[in-house]
Amino acid sequence: MNNKHRKTLQQLWAEPVNGNIEWGRIEALLNNVGCRVIEGAGSSVTFELRGYKATFHRPRPNKEALRYRVIAVREFLKRLEVTP
Repeated sequence: MNNKHRKTLQQLWAEPVNGNIEWGRIEALLNNVGCRVIEGAGSSVTFELRGYKATFHRPRPNKEALRYRVIAVREFLKRLEVTP
């Protein structure tokens, strides 16, 4: 995991929840921890690793993940045992 991914991981766990994290950085982090990306219809994307799956909708038209997406990604990473 490079420094950029570590920073993104720390931002995901920041309190209060940060709704200004660029979605592309979150996707890059999930790819780096080994998640398989399954493209869905429209903006839907599913990440799968070790039998765990999480489906998200990429933010449009803005690039930032809103707070509810950050919380959902945080929960997914907890299940994968990926923490800062």
